[in-house]
Amino acid sequence: MLSFIRILIATLFIIITTLCALIYCLINRPRAPKHVYTFCRWFNQLQKITGVKIEQRGLDNSQDIPNAVYISNHQSVFDFVTTPGMLRPRTVSLGKKSLVSLPFFGQLYWITGNILIDRENKSKARNTIQQVADAIHSRDLSVWVYPEGTRSKGRGLLPFKTGAFRMAIEAGVPIIPVVISTTHNKIDLNKWDNGTVIAEMLPPIQTTGLKATQARELAEQCHQLMADKIAQLDNELAERKSAVDMDNSHQNEA
Repeated sequence: MLSFIRILIATLFIIITTLCALIYCLINRPRAPKHVYTFCRWFNQLQKITGVKIEQRGLDNSQDIPNAVYISNHQSVFDFVTTPGMLRPRTVSLGKKSLVSLPFFGQLYWITGNILIDRENKSKARNTIQQVADAIHSRDLSVWVYPEGTRSKGRGLLPFKTGAFRMAIEAGVPIIPVVISTTHNKIDLNKWDNGTVIAEMLPPIQTTGLKATQARELAEQCHQLMADKIAQLDNELAERKSAVDMDNSHQNEA
């Protein structure tokens, strides 16, 4: 029952927020990059509906960096709950062209200034990398990418595609990894309290002086860094839960 109520409230929240955002964007500079940050602040409220507490760390690591390519692990539909608060001003995301066909959300995704790409056409994808690299400077923006290319759905951090890394090298901007602790099988909409998820922004990785041929090496470096950090965050949360369970057990015995 609680799951049904939450889904209903979340659906209404998303529809109403999206309609208001569409109207706002239509009369206030459609496709301006500032809109993504604004509405991510709104969608960040979904954590309250799902009973998840998001613990954000490391946001200062993006301070004084005007343009960057942000990369994050892509787990499930709950990324829509855990990641919006990490998005920085004038940051847009890359998404599949098919997203625009989704009612309400697809139109909002486009009008807020996000970039739609054709992943099925490899020749166009290569041109897109250069176009996005150019846009980073011409539109003064940063780009958020899920380098796994698809949701992992409990399979751990999947291998990275090189597009995001070639993009950063072409643009000459740093890569900033953002990691979210594991949410697979840890969020149950029928539970009132779904605990804590840690979202952490890691220090920037400079790409100055790198060549496009080094994109794979850079991708593997970032993959290892992020995999290690995710494991560290998961262990920290597990230790916290164990300590709480132990305290509760002692209290019950008393």
